[in-house]
Amino acid sequence: MKKILSIFSLGLLVFSCSTKPEGYTISGTLTGEVKNGTQVFLKTTDSLMRGLVEIDTATVENGTFTFTGTADSPQMYYLFFDGLRGNTPIVLENGSISFEAQKDSLGYADVSGTEQNEIFMKYMDESRKMGEMSQSMNEEFKKANAARDTAIIKSLREEYMELQEKAKTFELDFVKANPNGLISALILDKLLNTKALPVSEIEEMYNALTPAIKATRPGKRIGKQLEIEKTTAIGSKAPNFSGPTPDGSELAFNQVKGKLTLIDFWAGWCRPCRMENPNIVAVYNKYKDKGFNVVGVSLDQKKEMWLQAIEDDGLAWNHVSNLQRFQDPIAKAYNINAIPAAFLVDENGVIVAKNLRGPALEEKVAELLN
Repeated sequence: MKKILSIFSLGLLVFSCSTKPEGYTISGTLTGEVKNGTQVFLKTTDSLMRGLVEIDTATVENGTFTFTGTADSPQMYYLFFDGLRGNTPIVLENGSISFEAQKDSLGYADVSGTEQNEIFMKYMDESRKMGEMSQSMNEEFKKANAARDTAIIKSLREEYMELQEKAKTFELDFVKANPNGLISALILDKLLNTKALPVSEIEEMYNALTPAIKATRPGKRIGKQLEIEKTTAIGSKAPNFSGPTPDGSELAFNQVKGKLTLIDFWAGWCRPCRMENPNIVAVYNKYKDKGFNVVGVSLDQKKEMWLQAIEDDGLAWNHVSNLQRFQDPIAKAYNINAIPAAFLVDENGVIVAKNLRGPALEEKVAELLN
């Protein structure tokens, strides 16, 4: 088996153990008539988290297989089996890891032996229970719908809403009860990226994580994101930036900001952005003489699509783009992971509002300029 010299971040379960074995051993058992010689693939995501890359391989002999190596830092990997459907997530960390699964139920494998795998299994067991409850409710709903039993339908809807709330509460409670678990950091990472909770609540739970978890890759990523969130919070100074314009010159935000400026993150391929553009055009035309300006930051990748969208939508203001989609350095500086996104900035460069759309944008602009 080859050694793993470096492990790329997956964003799922990284942990620094209090005791540090010299390496890892995965001892696997697979039941259900698996042919000898069946290949097992150990995979993780690439450095850009865009796809899986194969790190190591093993073969099944008499229903067992083994991986050995050294992990720089624990993180989530996946086991794939040639000819079998599905895969099994496993925390690759130094220590003795036991894997047991039935060939037709890889998603329900039992992984144990190291601290982070134990914590992860505890989380998965509870998640599966709620998933099974949800599936059962869906089946009951179909039967009630077919029978047009409105009373049962109403009752099932109420139960489903309760289950959804329970699922959300479960994750938050799990984070609070397991500050030493990487799954806790991953839950917070998800909540932060999806903006499912106020940043202040996520920060409070993040601060309660153990130093070891904060020092892991997902922990560091959350810390960095929280810092960026602070720099782009209402009342903060908007990060200055510069970027290539459609004609190839360089434009700096500080050079063009007006009395009130909208920094609009959008793209020609983004349908919601294109739907919002007429509203921004209307507000711009109405208030530009009073000091309202717009700077469009496109997350396009193809220049021709970017330029065509500017022309088609009549966006007669300043534009910049590095043509790198979400890898755009301006988008990263503003922690943009979904568009449309917008920041309203006053003449002093202070963010006064965020993500206003439709009538809300004009109301705020009118309030600040009048």
